Amino acid sequence: MTDGLDPRDALKPDAAGFKPHSSHWGVFSARWQDGKLDVRPYPGDPDPNGIIDNFPRALRHKARIAEPMIRRGWLERGPGPDDRRGRDEFVAVSWDEALDLLGAELKRVRDDHGPGAVFGGSYGWASAGRFHHAQSQIHRFLNTALGGYVRSVNSYSAGASTVLLPQILAPLEEITKRNVSWEQIAQHSDIVIAFGGMALKNSMIAGGGISEHVEKGAMERAHARGCEFVLVGPLRSDMPEEAGAEWVGLQPGTDTALMLGLVHTLVSEGRHDRAFLDRYTVGWPVFERYLLGETDGQPKDAVWAAAICGVPAETIVALARRLAGRRALVVVSHSLQRAEHGEQPIWMGMVLAAALGQIGLPGGGYAYALGAIGYYGRRFNAVPGPTLPQGRNGVADFIPVARIADMLLNPGTQYRYNGTTRTYADIRLVYWAGGNPFHHHQDLNRLRRAFARLDTLVVHELAWTATARHADIVLPCTMTLERDDIGQSSNDPLMVAMHAVAEPFGKARDDYAIFSGLAERLGALDAFTEGRTARQWLEYLYEPTRRALAERGEPAPTFAEFWEMGSMKLPQLPDDGGALRRFREDPDAHPVPTPSGRIEVFSETIAGYGEADCPGHPTWLPRNELPDAAAPYFLVANQPATRLHSQFDFGGHSEDAKRRGREVASMHPDDAARHGIGDGDIVRLFNQRGACLAAVRLTRDVVPGVIQLPTGAWYDPVDPNEDNPLCVHGNPNVLTRDVGTSALAQGCTGQITVVNVERFDGNLPPIQTFDPPVAVRRQGV
Repeated sequence: MTDGLDPRDALKPDAAGFKPHSSHWGVFSARWQDGKLDVRPYPGDPDPNGIIDNFPRALRHKARIAEPMIRRGWLERGPGPDDRRGRDEFVAVSWDEALDLLGAELKRVRDDHGPGAVFGGSYGWASAGRFHHAQSQIHRFLNTALGGYVRSVNSYSAGASTVLLPQILAPLEEITKRNVSWEQIAQHSDIVIAFGGMALKNSMIAGGGISEHVEKGAMERAHARGCEFVLVGPLRSDMPEEAGAEWVGLQPGTDTALMLGLVHTLVSEGRHDRAFLDRYTVGWPVFERYLLGETDGQPKDAVWAAAICGVPAETIVALARRLAGRRALVVVSHSLQRAEHGEQPIWMGMVLAAALGQIGLPGGGYAYALGAIGYYGRRFNAVPGPTLPQGRNGVADFIPVARIADMLLNPGTQYRYNGTTRTYADIRLVYWAGGNPFHHHQDLNRLRRAFARLDTLVVHELAWTATARHADIVLPCTMTLERDDIGQSSNDPLMVAMHAVAEPFGKARDDYAIFSGLAERLGALDAFTEGRTARQWLEYLYEPTRRALAERGEPAPTFAEFWEMGSMKLPQLPDDGGALRRFREDPDAHPVPTPSGRIEVFSETIAGYGEADCPGHPTWLPRNELPDAAAPYFLVANQPATRLHSQFDFGGHSEDAKRRGREVASMHPDDAARHGIGDGDIVRLFNQRGACLAAVRLTRDVVPGVIQLPTGAWYDPVDPNEDNPLCVHGNPNVLTRDVGTSALAQGCTGQITVVNVERFDGNLPPIQTFDPPVAVRRQGV
């Protein structure tokens, strides 16, 4: 409430022209008037996200795509492998010509090779709207019009944990969304140890929208009550000042060793909860023999851990003693598993929490990824939200999402995943809508080579991302502000009527309109649209929510009433701790959904897979790539603070945070001094895979030996005709490795790599990534 008024009243369409809308980074109202966009945050949000300020400059930016485009080489020579992708000119065509050509190509691939030759994973966040959600739209289209597609599973953020957690504790969603809440931390936690931190820049984001950013306030209240926060990681900024956190700086990728040292201290001093381990876990004796060095001759004590992670042994011992016997919460961030052997810190964090005996208690235990995203640690809604049905996928084949380049470069090759041996499909056509693999994938020069092997790459995009520049067919789609939709998240109580604020840019169309046109050409219009307009779909998708509200005896406005209201508060379920609380209260009546029904410190199942890079219990496994003379620094490529991934990198909030047009890298002053680098200089970061330029900020908030460069700067090769060009804008994924976490999960390893650095003293190349590519205009188009 604000001055006694309901803040939801501010979301009603008003006489001044403001209309309600929502995004992954917050609820807001916006007005397009006299060529200018004004945005104002939802007044009920205690900590609004500044990323909404990317919208004003982005709405009509020069990077927007105004009309359908086809790569010249594809138009003249037809489909087939071509290393001119990303280097070629584009030809402007009409919508009818674009849809006719694409419809014919889809039919060719379907009929000649089958739907199993189409990859439609189309990974990406797209918009917060539940109907115009690009990934749902493309999957529905491919299922209804082609009979299916090769899909991707898991995510770049949680590729390792999604596979591991169900086998040792519970599914990812149960751990992140129905476990320890921010309310519990504020009220109950005595000490929170956060491996990788709980950075507000991450929890300011939530798929489907977020109306109240509560994380900072919860940590502030907990700290005021006396709760201690301990941040373990190479970056001090990974915990907000309001938490008053103690910073334990360590070398990247060594958290597992530190955790082993903590547990060894607990066990050697008799401070571990033996009763909890006996009652609720399986496999502790097997792990304990490893911990004590009985299996390999090396006790994993604090001295051993200190030599690996760089944290003094006495600090490790003291920290273990502080954790014991208190309401302790162990948090492990997404970032830790985005690295080689990323399964290990996830597993070891759970074992640390089990040794402390805290799992299942309010504000205690194990909260994997708390703070990694805005809908973690919150209550679930008591009624369903809008969900677009996607139909049935007739193709069973899939890949772990981060293995796309492997699949395209190595069709027919076998690989291991989750205890099985699989074979990469022979993909002829990739269809992407709502995502940008040139942001989230690793080793971008390798990805360029992978895309060159395709027959056809199709992209729906609102702006000229690097993915669009590498496409054969580029179809301009609307921005979220240019269409009506419904914003809703399963863990946020506010459903938002997302009113269109502006007309579509140029000739852009909604994804639904594009797919409807293609479906008609493929004889699947009725199956795809079910005879509904976009507005009728919104009404249809809203109805399950209205019906569920009515069944609960809650106010249940019609769709027209909801649309006029601008938003609606939904009831939520109790904060009851979920499956882990029930398990703790009665493990026999409510076993966890693991093979044994218990917390698996040692997993017979995983041990049976026989994977050397992921044994049957958490283990310290050294990285294969470590700093050396050629690349003496760790690079941490984490999430940005000024945008969601690469979305609206051309927006004002993102561009204003750059220096001299480049992304900003953070570096310790002592490291910089060895290279003659000063604050604000432009540096060249490089390794055997590639190189990029970045501005540098000197700070003691990174540990020595580490350089931090956020992801999301649009890939900008100084000369796209080169095979391994310098990225002049600061995209760290020209440097990162494209390998899996292990044979178990095959997750993304983009968080950590190794690099060298030097001051860049040459003429500074211009930023060109936001300039549209060369386009050829034929007569009459």
